[in-house]
Amino acid sequence: MPKKKTGARKKAENRREREKQLRASRSTIDLAKHPCNASMECDKCQRRQKNRAFCYFCNSVQKLPICAQCGKTKCMMKSSDCVIKHAGVYSTGLAMVGAICDFCEAWVCHGRKCLSTHACACPLTDAECVECERGVWDHGGRIFSCSFCHNFLCEDDQFEHQASCQVLEAETFKCVSCNRLGQHSCLRCKACFCDDHTRSKVFKQEKGKQPPCPKCGHETQETKDLSMSTRSLKFGRQTGGEEGDGASGYDAYWKNLSSDKYGDSSYHDEEEDEDEAEDDEEEDDEVGKDSDAESSDLFTNLNLGRTYASGYAHYEEQEN
Repeated sequence: MPKKKTGARKKAENRREREKQLRASRSTIDLAKHPCNASMECDKCQRRQKNRAFCYFCNSVQKLPICAQCGKTKCMMKSSDCVIKHAGVYSTGLAMVGAICDFCEAWVCHGRKCLSTHACACPLTDAECVECERGVWDHGGRIFSCSFCHNFLCEDDQFEHQASCQVLEAETFKCVSCNRLGQHSCLRCKACFCDDHTRSKVFKQEKGKQPPCPKCGHETQETKDLSMSTRSLKFGRQTGGEEGDGASGYDAYWKNLSSDKYGDSSYHDEEEDEDEAEDDEEEDDEVGKDSDAESSDLFTNLNLGRTYASGYAHYEEQEN
């Protein structure tokens, strides 16, 4: 029988486990909280944008650049990690920076660790929005990750995409490869798989995790834990009646459209309103004509004498 663990041994194992989790959490920082994706306000145009070396809108350099790896704005020179030595002097501004990252377009400080590790571990290396296909250099906003399919999203499309992300590319919840109910869903392929067809020879399942998708290798999730919905189509013969056979199903579709249009009470109400409006216009025209005729009859026998309008002038009267 194995020896019983003592209290000190249990504490040491728990401490090692906590340290392991802390190291893992440091290496995997949330994308929204990473320094290279931090929010920045331009000193000149006062526009909010992602952390950048130059303003996306006015191309001005910021007074206090932020390091894309460690997030600091001032180098205290507490360690000998700096590539450029500045003993006893705190460096800020452009004296602190050492490079510009080609992926996230942000400053990297002159620390040896940041310069040597950021380019390989930059979280925005392949950051291209899955909706609009724009990269970091194509828009000024921050980059986010979808909480369902874990694809990159720009600041303009993040809410709209996540609202429609849990929609399958099929009309049922059945497995793609067979007719059984799909218990596992891949939110990147938008497809369901049963227990048998999630087993893949290419992508191996890790212990304690959900099986990977046999198509793309992304980790699947159980369908019952998600708010998945199916695709719905409302055009063509799918909205017509079932009495039609073969291609004649289109006839039922057009009949339904015509019945909805002419059988609707609102349609007839609109027609009646139009007829009443036309009748009112005709009556107004007739009343206007009658009033013009009456006014012309009143002034036919009116005589104003000799006027300029009748062709006479004052000098003609003097001559006479």
